[in-house]
Amino acid sequence: QVQLVESGGGLVQAGGSLRLSCAASGVTFSSYSMGWFRQAPGKEREFVAAINWSGGGTYYANSVKGRFTISRFNAKNTVYLQMDSLKPEDTALYYCAAREVPYSGTSADIKDYGSWGQGTQVTVSS
Repeated sequence: QVQLVESGGGLVQAGGSLRLSCAASGVTFSSYSMGWFRQAPGKEREFVAAINWSGGGTYYANSVKGRFTISRFNAKNTVYLQMDSLKPEDTALYYCAAREVPYSGTSADIKDYGSWGQGTQVTVSS
């Protein structure tokens, strides 16, 4: 099973930027597609972005398309989420996750992910 540790969250003003990182260990990171999800207080966890195992394919939620960029650096076992033009509605606990099955594609379905980090808080003030 993959162990995942997120970092990079914080407090930022609307219109600002943050870059989240997720460091993986325990398995061959380059074999697994990865995703970012978020959960705001009182709401269900929702999909944000995903990247396939090679880094050649990405997929975004409509709410973040054009503002967020997911990437990965397999040599460092790390996946990133660059968040620009942040809005107060982006405030949430952000989680990274690894697909349960190696060499599978991108997915927005939370059930397809078998390993999760503890989350990093992002707060956007207006």
